[in-house]
Amino acid sequence: MKKLDFTSHISAQFNAELERSMSKVLEMGGLTERQIRDSIKAMTHRDEALARAIIERDEVINELEVEINELCIMIIAKRQPTASDLRLLIVIIKTIAELERIADTARNIAKMANITPAPEHLDAITVSLESLAIRSLNFFEKVLDAFARMDLEMVLTIYPEDDKIDSEYENIIRQLMTYMMEDPRSIPSILKAMNCARSLERIGDRCQNICEFIIYFVKGVDIRVQKNERLQELLDQRDRKAL
Repeated sequence: MKKLDFTSHISAQFNAELERSMSKVLEMGGLTERQIRDSIKAMTHRDEALARAIIERDEVINELEVEINELCIMIIAKRQPTASDLRLLIVIIKTIAELERIADTARNIAKMANITPAPEHLDAITVSLESLAIRSLNFFEKVLDAFARMDLEMVLTIYPEDDKIDSEYENIIRQLMTYMMEDPRSIPSILKAMNCARSLERIGDRCQNICEFIIYFVKGVDIRVQKNERLQELLDQRDRKAL
């Protein structure tokens, strides 16, 4: 799907308001992506200064969420949008809530930067977490791209990424449990690593939520009810068009 068209209304001001709201979401998404990327760097390099910067920048994202939310409420009150316009604003409000929570996870990930003293297995743990972090970041980047264009085709392609993230997360948890049993002294550090892994796994969950919002905007269907059946229906429709 091509870039959204914000020139379909008689009111140029209405067009501008919708375009501004979308632009602000993408700005928030870009800042969130930077938080995730930097948190991975802080974790892998144990960079406490970068970790502190991530925590400080979180407030900017919180403020942006409030600004976008107020903008959408103003548009709804003033323009009384219907059909796809109303769905877009609902999706924006839901999406910024997910982005804010994803940004919050960056703070948890960054806390891996100050694990001291380092347990014997920390390097192996860091490698595993970095792999999961990269997979989660890649999923987020694709979701943000799909959101910018409300691209249903892309959403249907990337939606299963969360299953791969879940599988990798479960493997890491088993690995960490083994380390704890081998060396009880490492338990405090391992618990932090588990919290970090959980945060990374939650990024995948929230990305999948945004995928569902995009489907709702494009098709007007909430697939959270009878998810598997509705998702398969969309996949079948896509495959029939491809023939």
